[in-house]
Amino acid sequence: MATELFGRLEREDLDRAVLVHIDFQQESDREELEEFKELVDSAGAEVCELITAKRQTIDPKYFVGKGKAEEIKQAVETHEADVVIVNHALSPAQERNLEQLIECRVLDRVGLILDIFAQRARSHEGKMQVELAQLRHMSTRLVRGWSHLDKQKGGVGMRGPGETQLESDKRLIQQRIKSLEAKIDKARQQRNLGRRSRKKSETPTVTIVGYTNAGKSTLFNQLTAADVYAEDRLFATLDATLRKLRLPGAGEIVLADTVGFIRHIPHDLVAAFRSTLEETSEADLLIHLVDASDPLREEKIADVQSVIEEVGAEQVPQLLVMNKIDALSPPKKPMLEKDEEGMPKRVWVSAQQNLGMPLLLEAIGAFFKGRFVTIELTLEMTAGKKRAELYQLGQVLSERYDDAGNSHFMMQLSQQAWECVQQWPEVIFAAIKEEKLS
Repeated sequence: MATELFGRLEREDLDRAVLVHIDFQQESDREELEEFKELVDSAGAEVCELITAKRQTIDPKYFVGKGKAEEIKQAVETHEADVVIVNHALSPAQERNLEQLIECRVLDRVGLILDIFAQRARSHEGKMQVELAQLRHMSTRLVRGWSHLDKQKGGVGMRGPGETQLESDKRLIQQRIKSLEAKIDKARQQRNLGRRSRKKSETPTVTIVGYTNAGKSTLFNQLTAADVYAEDRLFATLDATLRKLRLPGAGEIVLADTVGFIRHIPHDLVAAFRSTLEETSEADLLIHLVDASDPLREEKIADVQSVIEEVGAEQVPQLLVMNKIDALSPPKKPMLEKDEEGMPKRVWVSAQQNLGMPLLLEAIGAFFKGRFVTIELTLEMTAGKKRAELYQLGQVLSERYDDAGNSHFMMQLSQQAWECVQQWPEVIFAAIKEEKLS
């Protein structure tokens, strides 16, 4: 609906673009130029010209100052550009003032990221989340946009301006926002059911987080043999994906791949992707994936930490994984670093080259050892329902039947599931084979 009403963020509109990047002295206002270029490339725009400048403060009217705005206007006329993309978040008034002066559509950093998200979303829930974020962003920018389209009411005593097109659009947007919020909340409840099921079976969840384009989907594919789309572009994938993974000596976990983070992530996106980001806050362990070859990796680590705090996941244990070691100069060998207590703190890997995966699995498993027990278990031949429940509760290592038709299991269970299983009347024999796994 958002793109049908306004056409502001459609990919086909992002054709010939003039880019604007301002270097501010204050760190809170600064954005990275190279990342801006990558975002524009991900959006599919053709760059006509890049205009840069240095400023101490933001101009309240045009953001860039009147002189620089005139320079942008000249560039638009010279290249016959379709859009001006600014590498900063603009206020609705600043965006409107620039459009009126330049006589060309203006897209800020938030709108650019929203456009990329609109292109990349594949699942039904992802598309709804993106549309919700678009509508929230656009709702603040509907100011005097269609005053020439006022509807007139006829009849005696009813003459004069009726509902303006602007008011009608605002009302339609609010209705659509409410509808999307209800649908997303329903999808969120379904996700919560899955989480409760995993909590009941004590299956740990490990979530991969990191700056966009750090290699999360590539790592996810290597660990789980999944076929998640991966590309060397910002925000190549958005939709959260879950897969089961068996850790050597530490039982089964659920591995989650989530949307990549970025500096100054739009708040509308954080709100819209709340149900997806809850996979982060509800996780038992976060794999913080970092592009080791990125010269700005320390800054990006800090940016990811700020988003982790924003979604309420700062208390979740983290394992720092330095990816793309093959791109370092000179290349670094796979390595597992441990802290003073012998717990893993950093792993050096290359997901694309499949280097260091055994070390990473060892490091992840170290966080969950001792939470599982290996048991021998025998069920009555008539306990078909309990047999099915066992497969839900833990990891079955082997199963065989005796001459009487009873089922003999060797399996791994959490401590909580083990205590529950011992109370089943259908259990003929149950004993711990191994208390702690090595």
